[in-house]
This record gives sequence, structure tokens and C-alpha cells, in this order.
Amino acid sequence: MKCTILHESRGRLRVHVCNVRMTLHRADVLEAYLNHHDAVSKAKVYERTGDVVVYYTGARKDAVAALSTYRFDDPELDALVTSADSRRINQEYQEKMYNLLAGRVLRELFLPAPLNAAYTVFRSIKFLWKGVCCLWRRKLEVEVLDALSIGVSILRGDFSTAGSVMFLLNVGSLLEEWTRKKSLDDLARSMALNVDKVWVRAQGTEVLMPLTKVHPGDEIVVRSGNMIPLDGTVIEGEAMVNQAALTGESMPVRKTIGATVYAGTVVEEGECVLTTRAEGGANRYDKIVAMIEESEKLKSSTENRALVLADRLVPWCLGATVVTYALTRNATRAISCLMVDFSCALKLSMPLAVLSAMRECGASHITVKGGKYLETLSKADTIVFDKTGTLTRATPKVVKVVPFSNCSESEVLQLAACLEEHFPHSMANAVVREAKERGISHEEMHSEVEYIVAHGIASRVSGERVVIGSHHFVFEDEHCTIPEDEREKFDNLEPEYSHLYLAASGHLAGVICIADPLRPEASRVLRALRGLGITNTVMMTGDSERTAAAIAKQVGVDQFFAEVLPEDKAAFVQKAKSEGHTVVMIGDGINDSPALSAADVGIAINSGAAIAREIADVTIKADSLEELVVLKTIANSLQRRVSANYRFVLTFNSALIALGAMGILQPASSAMLHNLSTIGISLKSMTNLIPEEKAQKALVEKN
Repeated sequence: MKCTILHESRGRLRVHVCNVRMTLHRADVLEAYLNHHDAVSKAKVYERTGDVVVYYTGARKDAVAALSTYRFDDPELDALVTSADSRRINQEYQEKMYNLLAGRVLRELFLPAPLNAAYTVFRSIKFLWKGVCCLWRRKLEVEVLDALSIGVSILRGDFSTAGSVMFLLNVGSLLEEWTRKKSLDDLARSMALNVDKVWVRAQGTEVLMPLTKVHPGDEIVVRSGNMIPLDGTVIEGEAMVNQAALTGESMPVRKTIGATVYAGTVVEEGECVLTTRAEGGANRYDKIVAMIEESEKLKSSTENRALVLADRLVPWCLGATVVTYALTRNATRAISCLMVDFSCALKLSMPLAVLSAMRECGASHITVKGGKYLETLSKADTIVFDKTGTLTRATPKVVKVVPFSNCSESEVLQLAACLEEHFPHSMANAVVREAKERGISHEEMHSEVEYIVAHGIASRVSGERVVIGSHHFVFEDEHCTIPEDEREKFDNLEPEYSHLYLAASGHLAGVICIADPLRPEASRVLRALRGLGITNTVMMTGDSERTAAAIAKQVGVDQFFAEVLPEDKAAFVQKAKSEGHTVVMIGDGINDSPALSAADVGIAINSGAAIAREIADVTIKADSLEELVVLKTIANSLQRRVSANYRFVLTFNSALIALGAMGILQPASSAMLHNLSTIGISLKSMTNLIPEEKAQKALVEKN
């Protein structure tokens, strides 16, 4: 793609695309491509001018390369774009708004008064019918107020006021529908950009490729702890699949050759190969929108209170109208009161504020599954961290292999890698990576594999039981022994490292020492969280007491627990909740799933096990724990915005009712101010809680 640089500053480029007619679809594909590119943190394409604004976090040349290597009208990139793009939504509603405004002006200027009156009566039928239906259901809602104000105006022969009220109601309804669709689409687009990668088997080998490039009939390999990306049929292997996301079943279901598996379910044990039924990108947007709409059922209590309050205030508005007429005998003043209701602003601004906050989280690589979790996060006072892959780097490294029982380092590492290669935990990945770097082949030697969550792995090699895992698992559960003549070597193992213990036939065969470096931002993030209302920070790990103590001292947590099991983490969370604390749990592994489920809010690392992401209420990208600070800041700011919305709606609309009752405001003016305030507070609710410039600056500085 040829383009000209119009302006640039640190971390930002503005370019103009040359010699290409920028259609809506082309603009969407280009924007999706850039936002998915590793060198780009955020991109915005302006189709009218053909300009592109790119924010990048790495080298300038990488961002320029992303632009220069792009080719328009590439069919493979079309899958990155959702089926209902934001630009088309904007264009559609801009045309509707233009037609509504133009029609109103033309009728007022050129349509004779009798015809205008007849048109007003005809248009009023829809509003009157809604009011009658509402009364038929024995409910006093905003439709009744609208019908009364329009009906009374027509009966009084005041067709101008009736027409103005209907016009303003139509404008408000159109803007409500527009903003809602726009918010849903923005949120879906931000989530849809995270295109998953899957292992596809072809010609005897496995290739990691984007999900969008998967075609019907392709063979996908799914291993324990991973999510099934597409509907398909099992052609090889056997697995226990967690289908809770679809069926609500708590127990995993056994899937063998010929069984049907569904996208979004998780393989808990075993592995399987499946043939896909659909394109990788097919209906992806629809599934995401369905998930968002489902998440709207998880409304926060604040949203629910707003909806309940809005309906409860309708009879009071009606009562104010009756009292005004009874005291003044002035129908105009009474109608001015009818023009105002609290329902529109409350019912629109509160959900929009939550949707906007969820969209803003999505822009920061944070996926929130429902508004109630943001409300809970704002109240959270306790946060529990898993250590490995969360407080520490997600890619630990093997620094030493200590053999026992006359084994060699190569034998220990070969056997350990053979057992660990099927399990997507960071320490398992470190073992497999070290074996590869040393050129050690670890082809399948075992006959069966049993994964014991948070303990380790058991298998059989040449008829002998082989286990690898934590100290608790190997020595207490499996009752393995340490050779007496090597006891001193065992006691002298460096405490600053995490240890994986390998035993065969009940005897220790080797210890793998793994360095798990602390994330550089960890201590800074904990300090920031304390400033945002977190009073208790806790670290829980399966590592030894000495290793856990060293990490806890570095990061500065208030409490730490070592050698814990999954049930121990869940028990601690339950205990803290019973004591009145609001608990957040953050983890990345299968072993964290019980605690994630037990917490008030479970947060999973995106690069961790799929089952953890499925169970969690919030998912963050693994790049930096600073996203936790962003999440907590957004949650706190959302609650402040909601409270401010309450105060404004109640105060402003009460003032309008009072002014209308005193005869200061005419019905049309009252309706106009009411609708304008509703639109204004809704637009305010859609703005970022964290200023975009501040977020971009922080992102650039962080990188």
C-alpha cells in the first residue's frame, strides 16, 4: 500500500493512502488488519479523507512496514472484519436522522395547516396505541405519559405541540437505537480482533495458524486444558470435555471417535483430533454479539436499580400532572409536566455507561463478561494472586537439572519433557523448551497419562510408574523416597528456585530447578491497587515455603501461602467472602479454576489454560499486570459516573417539572429540554472513563 506521512510524533503516525478509493469495507479491513498487527497498539481509518492514524509501541520501522506491506482486496483478510461494521451503522443512522430532520422542516414550511394537522393525527396513532397497550397490561410506564401528552394536545387542537413532542420522541428513540447498536458493535469489534490460533494437522505435521484460515474439513488438534475452537467431529483420540458453557452440565462428557464437539467447550483431560464443519471466521461476530447480549443479563445491581426506579417514578410524574391541573386549572402547565419523565434518561444512560466501560476494557485487551463484575470490582478489597505465570513471568526457564538414583541429566530431562509436553502450563513449557534446546528427543515412551490438577502427572514407562510434580505430590501422595546416600545433595537444593520432582518406581530420579522471574511491574501494580481501594493482597502457590517467601518479599504482598492445592485456594476465597470481604482471584492455570469460580470476580490470564478463561468472569492479556490497574480504575470510575448520572437525572428533570407547573416552560420547550438532557447524558455516558490521550501516553511510555 502506498501512503504519504502527513504527521508523526513519538509512538504515532498519521498517513494518507494514495491512489485507492477508500470504501467502507476497505476501511474496515485495513483497520482490522492494523489493530491485529503486533507492531500496532491502535489504529483508526477515516474513510472520507483516506487518512490512517496509527499508534505503535515498538520500532517506527515496524509500524511503517505494517502499512507498506498491506494489500487491498485480499480475500484472506476479509475474515478479520465483522459482518455488521461500525461505519455502515453510522451511515445508516445518519441517513435516518437526515430524513427525519428534513421531513420535519419541509412539512412545517410547505404543508398546509389542515394537511399538517391530519398528518399529526395519523402519526399519533402509534404513540396512543402504545399507551393503551401499556394500560391494558396494568402498567404505568413512560408510554402512558407520552400518549397522554400527545392525546391531550390533539384534543385541545394544539397540533403544533403534539407534532413537536412526537418529533422529539422520534429523535430520542433514533439516537437511543443508534448509540446502543454502536456500543454493542464497538464492543464486539474490540473482542473480535483477538483472533485465536489453533494447531492444524496437515501432511503428518502440526502447524499453528490463525483461526480465520481454518476451512471446513481441516483437522484440528486439541489438547488438555484447551478450548475447542469450532464445531466438529472427533476422528482420533479420546477426551473429557467440559460443556458447561453450552449445557450447564457440571460434569465433563466423554468424547470418542465419531462424537460431535462444539465450539467454546473445553478439553479437561486427554486430547483429540477433530474435523471442522465451518470456516474459522464464520459467524464469529454473531457469536460474540450473542455473548455480549447474554452478558447483559448479568446486569449490575446499579443498572437494575435504575430500571426499577425509572418505572416507579412514572406514577409520580403522572401525579404531579394531576396535582398541577387541579391547582391551576391550566392544561398547558399540566402537559408541560407530562412532557418530562425520568425513565428515558435512567434506562438509557445507565446501560450505555456499562457497555461503554466494557468497550473501553476491550480496547485495553480486557474482556468483561457482564456489568455486574465491574460493579463488584469497584467494591473489591481483597485480591488473591496465583504466583506462576501471574506474578511471575509466563515463561520460566530451567536453570539446572539435578539427577538422582544413578540417572543422567539427559535421562531426567527426556522423561520429564515426555510427560510434560501435553500440558499447557508455563513450567511444563519450560521443561519441554529446555529439552529441545539441548537437542534431547522425547518421543512418546509412556503408555498412559494421568493429570492430577495442581499436583502433577503420573504415567507408566516400561511397566514402571513415573510421576512428576510438586513436593507434596511426589513425596506425600505418592510416597516416593530419596536415596539415603544422596540426602545431602537433596537438602542443598537452592531455595530461590522452583522445583519439579521426578520419580520412577517410587524413587527420586531427578529434580529440575526452574527460575521464575518476577514481573518487573508486579510490586508497582500492587502499590497502585492499594491506592484504588485494595486493602489485602494475597499470593498463593504450590511452591515450597522458602521459594514462596522469597517471591512474596520481592513483590510486597500482605500474605502468602505455600504448597497449596486447588481446594486450598478455593477454601481461602470462600473464607474471605464469609468474613465480608469482596474477593478477586487472578490466575492462569487449570489448577486455579476452582478459586476463580469461587471468587466474587475471577480474572484469568489470556495466555493461560482455556478452562480458566472459560470459568473466569474477566480475561486480561498477559503482557502486563498493569491492565489490572486499568480494570480497577475503570470499575471505580464507572461507579462514580453512575452516581453522577443519578444525581443529574433526578435534579434536572425535577426542575423541569417544577418550571412546567409554574408556567415558565411551555410543553414543547419542556419536551425539548428533557430530550436534549437525555441525549446529552447518554453521550456523556459513552465517553471514555480514562481519557484516550492519557491511555495512549501510558501505553507508549510503558513500552
